[in-house]
Order: sequence, then C-alpha cells, then structure tokens
Amino acid sequence: MFDPKSIDHIADRIANAIPPGLSNFKDDMDKNVHALLQSALSKLDLVSREEFEVQKAVLAKTRSRLEELEKRVADLEKRILQD
Repeated sequence: MFDPKSIDHIADRIANAIPPGLSNFKDDMDKNVHALLQSALSKLDLVSREEFEVQKAVLAKTRSRLEELEKRVADLEKRILQD
C-alpha cells in the first residue's frame, strides 16, 4: 500500500500551490485532494519500498546463483567435450 505520509505530502504541496486570494478554499481543497489521492492510489497495485527492496535482494541473489550454475554447466560441458 502507498505510504500515507506521501499522500499527505502531495496533498500539502497541491494545497500550498493555491494562490493566496483563494486561501479560504485551502482547507477544503486539502481534504478533497487527500481523499482523491487516497482513492486513486488504493486502486493501484503498489508495493511498499520495503517489499520492493526485499524482492530486489531476492532477485540479485537468484541472478548470482544462476550465473554460478551457468558457469558450472559450461565447465561440465567443456570437460565432456574434451574427453
């Protein structure tokens, strides 16, 4: 799920972009933007940064292991062809 702090940050940035003459709409705009972002982001299939980093580490380990196994297979094939 998307980090609520990030949604708050985005909503704050949008609310702060409202011209000073419309400051009376700022609170309503902030709430509406926050709700809109929360709704839109909840429909997306997102993972947390932590989940992403875990999967990235798993992929790196798997890639390393695959490279080791490919080298071993190549060495074995080389030995078979030499015999």
